[in-house]
Amino acid sequence: MKLITELVEDVKYIQEDAAGGGKDYYIEGVFLQSEVRNRNGRVYPTPTMIKECRRYIKEYVDKGRALGELNHPTGPTVNLDRVSHMVKSLNESGRDIVGRAKVLNTPMGNIVKNLINEGAKLGVSSRGMGSLKSKNGYQEVQEDFMLAAIDIVADPSAPNAFVNGIMEGREWVWDNGVLRAQVVEDYHNTIKKSSSRNLEKNMLKVFGHFLRSI
Repeated sequence: MKLITELVEDVKYIQEDAAGGGKDYYIEGVFLQSEVRNRNGRVYPTPTMIKECRRYIKEYVDKGRALGELNHPTGPTVNLDRVSHMVKSLNESGRDIVGRAKVLNTPMGNIVKNLINEGAKLGVSSRGMGSLKSKNGYQEVQEDFMLAAIDIVADPSAPNAFVNGIMEGREWVWDNGVLRAQVVEDYHNTIKKSSSRNLEKNMLKVFGHFLRSI
């Protein structure tokens, strides 16, 4: 499974009166899209997107666990010290998933609020795990897709390079309910370049590295 990120820029910011004074900040808009070839050359089939969003709503949104970060981290796990917002709702709208997220009073959330106040243009970017299959010139996201988080990101001048360059270079695997980077691939080239005499020795070495990494 690969770590997959997708940027959506067409969102709006809302300020609402909070209980006891002050303002609550929200971000609303299309958070996910299906059946459309995005800027990363990927297409999410509608049944795959809908099924996964319903699971995410049930297990995360409805339970107050749908937290997101300011900018993408280097893995699929949400880092609590970088949380900036909580997704409050996700709703199906044709082929799109429309969301609403509340900006929190955390250090990263306050940065988001200040950026909004200063007129910065922000976007949301989904972060998930899944397999890809080449199909008619694009990459189709497969049924094993799992949504991990919806993050807030800046609007880059070169979105393709920004999104693709963040964290799509590793394979990830489930290990007793925990996502881990697949270390075996890191040593693939070492084995491939080995002579037949040293192959067995190097395979044992790789296996030892793998065991120490888990």
